Amino acid sequence: MDFAGLWDPEPGWLNTASYGLPPRPAWEALHAALADWRVGATSWEPWDESTTRSRESFARLIGADASDVFVGSTVSAALAPIASALPDGAKVLTDDVEFTSNVFPWKVHEDRGVEVVAVPGDQLVDAIRPGIDLVAVSAVQSSTGAVLDLPAVVAASKKIGALVVIDASQALGWLPLTVDGVDALVAHTYKWLMSPRGATLGYLSPRLQELCRPLAAGWYAGADVHTSYYGTRMELAGGARRFDQSPAWFCYVAAAPALELIEQIGVETINRHNLELANEFRAGLGLPPSNSAIVSTSLPGARQAFDAAGIRAAVRDGKLRASFHIYTTTADVHQALTALKPLL
Repeated sequence: MDFAGLWDPEPGWLNTASYGLPPRPAWEALHAALADWRVGATSWEPWDESTTRSRESFARLIGADASDVFVGSTVSAALAPIASALPDGAKVLTDDVEFTSNVFPWKVHEDRGVEVVAVPGDQLVDAIRPGIDLVAVSAVQSSTGAVLDLPAVVAASKKIGALVVIDASQALGWLPLTVDGVDALVAHTYKWLMSPRGATLGYLSPRLQELCRPLAAGWYAGADVHTSYYGTRMELAGGARRFDQSPAWFCYVAAAPALELIEQIGVETINRHNLELANEFRAGLGLPPSNSAIVSTSLPGARQAFDAAGIRAAVRDGKLRASFHIYTTTADVHQALTALKPLL
C-alpha cells in the first residue's frame, strides 16, 4: 500500500512537533461526522465508538491493557489526579526544559510542601536518588528533541521506589514505547499521532489507579454511561475508565483511524523513515547523527531563511526546531537545506 499517498502536505512542512497532519482516513471520518452533525442524522453513540477504538489502539501501541487506559482532553488535566495523590512534602524530579504541562500540575501543590526539582536532562538518571518520590519527564523533549533513556529512568526509579510519569506527546507515533515499569504514560494525539487537538489518552498502572482519586468523574466515568446521567447515585467504572473525562467526540472520530493507521504502518517503519530524513538534514548542517525525529539547532537567520522559502518549522527556546514525520520527503529536506545553505 502506498502510505505516502494518504497525506496531502504542502511541500516544506517540517513542524509536526507543533501539530501533525491528518491522514486521509481521519480527515474523511471527521468530515462524515460533521456532515451528520449538521443535519442531525445520528445520535452520538456512533461517534463515541471511536473513543473505544482510540483507547484500544493506544493500548496496543504502548503494550498495555485497554482497561488501564483512560481518555481525556489535555495532558495537564490527565496528570492532576496523580499530583493530588502525592503526600504533603513529596519531591518531584523533572528535566529543566520539561514542557510545563508536566511541570505545573505538580507545582500547584507547592503550598502543601510538594517540591519540584529540575536538572539538565543528561543528569536526570543520576539525580534519581533516595528522597525523590516521583519522576515526571517527557519521553522526547519538545524544545531539544532529546530522547529519554527510559529503561535507565525506570531502573533507577524502581531502586528507590519512585513513581515514573511519562509525557509521550512528542514520542508516541514515531518512537517505539512500552509501559514496562512505568506508572503513568500520557500523550496528546495532535502531534505525532496526527489527530485533532482535544484527544488525550493515558495509561495508569493498577497500583496508581488505587492511589488516585478520579477528580474529573462525571457521567462518562460511570460503570454504565446511560444510567449515569442524573441524580446522586454514583457507580464508577472499574479500571482506568473511572478516570475518563467526557470526550470531545469529533476529536476521537478522527483519532481512531489515525492511530489505527500508525499500527498498520508500524512504529518501527515510521521510526526508520523519520530518523533517516532527520539525520540527512543534520548531516547537511554539519551535525552528527541523532536518535530523534526532532532537530534543534542554533543558526542565526534560519527562521527568516525558512520563511522566505515557504518552509514551516518552529523556534523553541531560541533555537530552530525542525521535525520529520511519515509524510516528510527527501525533497522537503533538500528544500530546507537549500534555504539554509547561505547561512552555513
